[in-house]
Amino acid sequence: MICECSLTVRTYECDSYGHVNNANYLNYLEFARYQLLKAVGFDYPKVIKAGYGVYVAKVVIEYKKSAIAEDELLIKSWPIKKGAVSGIIAQRILRGEDIIAEAEVTWAFVDSKGIPTKIPPEWDMPGLKPDSA
Repeated sequence: MICECSLTVRTYECDSYGHVNNANYLNYLEFARYQLLKAVGFDYPKVIKAGYGVYVAKVVIEYKKSAIAEDELLIKSWPIKKGAVSGIIAQRILRGEDIIAEAEVTWAFVDSKGIPTKIPPEWDMPGLKPDSA
């Protein structure tokens, strides 16, 4: 499953060179991952209320081109690896046909103490697993 969401670059996200500051891409990617979780039926607020969480363990971003204010960006997110405790989500930020950035985000399911723990069955959504096709 590939989840798509879009956003418009805001002026305050740009640096003195006029393009999106590299740190803002983390916010874009986080927004898109949350949309992916919602799309697969993962109820994140309910997970938090139950004393669990999903932590980002690693982010690898390759910046390809610059985005500037008012650009319409499309972010595609999809799972590429899933284990009992953690997984990896691939993400691509596009402006039209141009790839702006690509990322791989490693996440881990954690308990109330922040310790990685096996995902309980009620939150182990099939959509978190890569397509088998």
